[in-house]
Amino acid sequence: MHILVTGAAGMLGRKLTASLVANGGMDGKPPDALTLIDVVEPAAPAGYAGRTVARATDIAAPGVAQAMIATRPDVIFHLAAIVSGEAEADFDKGYHINLDATRALFDAIRAERGASGYRPRVVFASSIAVFGAPFPEKIGDDFFTTPLTSYGTQKAIGELLLADYSRRGFLDGIALRLPTICVRPGAPNKAASGFFSNIIREPLVGEEAVLPVGDDVRHWHASPRSAVGFLRHAATMDLAALGARRALTLPGCSATVGDQIAALERVAGRKATALIRREPDPAIERIVAGWPRDFDPARALALGFRSETSFEEIIRVHIEDELGGRM
Repeated sequence: MHILVTGAAGMLGRKLTASLVANGGMDGKPPDALTLIDVVEPAAPAGYAGRTVARATDIAAPGVAQAMIATRPDVIFHLAAIVSGEAEADFDKGYHINLDATRALFDAIRAERGASGYRPRVVFASSIAVFGAPFPEKIGDDFFTTPLTSYGTQKAIGELLLADYSRRGFLDGIALRLPTICVRPGAPNKAASGFFSNIIREPLVGEEAVLPVGDDVRHWHASPRSAVGFLRHAATMDLAALGARRALTLPGCSATVGDQIAALERVAGRKATALIRREPDPAIERIVAGWPRDFDPARALALGFRSETSFEEIIRVHIEDELGGRM
């Protein structure tokens, strides 16, 4: 088993790679080979005895995707992307990384298939940003995609490409519309959604966090632990059940910012919530106003995808996985 992970140096890529090594790969044993790609060189996972190729490169650059695919990985996790706020701020960069790289990867797979009949499983990290307002109370599996950001548009185009390339037999793909992943470990990034994590992560370690939106903002969340589980399940499940509809909206927890803060107080007390400083940011408020709030992910649940069901559970997962079970 040879596994390729693009975006392997990012938070989700690192956690996925570590999980594949520690928890039996795709078939109950660690993969024989890992190819890890990102714009900065990914680190090889600790304790892995198989062959690792880790490269810092731009997969949208000429020839790069073809070289990656020439090694014929069996499973490809395509996680490489720039985040929502950065894609909105830098139009050209967003389309280059979030769309051009995806097209380059899919076309490299198609070319390799023409030579050898190669058809890998491709798990594409999409986003609930493919949806745009106005929304129903709960977004069901039949709701249309009308993104209101460049990031969401780039992900929606990637979903369409994946579905068409799967239909034509070039690859066997599934697109996962990930919830906002929370609580993200590490330093804040440029995602417009970053404050959802910041107002939990920093107060839990005694640091101040800035909240740029009101307490009534509602959004859809899942933990990094759940996100890794989504990716692993998608890599091994029978995709025949998807038919031509290759994109799935995944389970999560709908919570307002006020719900988040209340859950933090239940877990860590008022000393933690007192570290949240409200500082409205009109630019972020405008972006957030077009985001989905709640879902009915019936298809994904029926296919075995699972996540947390309360924001308090998400906080406790963060404490277990990132803080050693202690605050």
